[in-house]
Amino acid sequence: MDFSIIRIARTVLHVKDLELSRKFYVDGLGMIETERDENHVYLRGLEEHCHHSLALKKSEKSVVEALSYKVMKEEDLNFLEKLFLAQGLKTKWIPKGEQHAIGRTLRVHDISGIPLEFFAEMPIVERMLQKYEHYRGAKIQRIDHVNCAVPNVQKAYDFYVNSLGFSCSEYTETEEGDLWAAWLFRKPTVHDQAFMSGPGPKLHHFAYTLSDRLSVLDCCDVLASMGYADCIERGPGRHGLSNAFFLYLRDPDGHRIELYTGDYLTCDPDMKPKRWDLNDPLRQTFWGHQAPDKWFNETSTFIDIETGEEINSEEPKLEQRKPKILV
Repeated sequence: MDFSIIRIARTVLHVKDLELSRKFYVDGLGMIETERDENHVYLRGLEEHCHHSLALKKSEKSVVEALSYKVMKEEDLNFLEKLFLAQGLKTKWIPKGEQHAIGRTLRVHDISGIPLEFFAEMPIVERMLQKYEHYRGAKIQRIDHVNCAVPNVQKAYDFYVNSLGFSCSEYTETEEGDLWAAWLFRKPTVHDQAFMSGPGPKLHHFAYTLSDRLSVLDCCDVLASMGYADCIERGPGRHGLSNAFFLYLRDPDGHRIELYTGDYLTCDPDMKPKRWDLNDPLRQTFWGHQAPDKWFNETSTFIDIETGEEINSEEPKLEQRKPKILV
């Protein structure tokens, strides 16, 4: 390929009460506040050296503006624009300086309608990894992945693997042979981007890596002590898929964040993706307990890269055929 996508790099969320959101993410979860103004808060994990991985924007609606990927070099952005235009997909350039703390940015809609952005440049800041006096809450380390609901997982899988150069670590299929979910990666972990079948495009969750399982439990204690116990939606527990120890939370606007630790490396070229049957209860939670219905049914809405209007979702239409998983 003429370009190289490195990893998932940031999420841009619209929130109604900026100070309430800041309190949740900084005081509750332990993220580092890099910078803020009256309409924005820029946050990062303790391990991260880039300016931010979570941008919160004050807004009247709780929606998702973009999911962001970092590329290897500036020229990659031009190649990506050509790829998306060739597919008949919408693109938009945001010049350097128009967005704070990020270089020239290409915004696009992917094959499912998800608003993505790609960038090569972001200011470097101090890594706080060994600044243990700043460790609090979940002691969040770095952004790990995003998970989106889409009406056609096979279509999303084909585009990300064949056109964008992602690889598959694990996948779920139905008894009829339909691809129900897929975990795709660029960095050498289980996933940067996951897709699950559902009304979409919608953001199901974005996730951050923690250093250990005790950080998950510490976070629960801190959130409960701050009056955020109702924000704990699912877990703690261990996934069958990915093997990760997890906790799902809902922020003050209802956006879902996963705290995540303990998955595995995927850098070996001969690694084959792991198949899960949709009816296998261990894929969701290795310990066997069920996820609440709202974990499946409630998601965050994306907005259009040009109009800013909310993107309408479509219901899944599964095709009765075997998934084409590249091994």
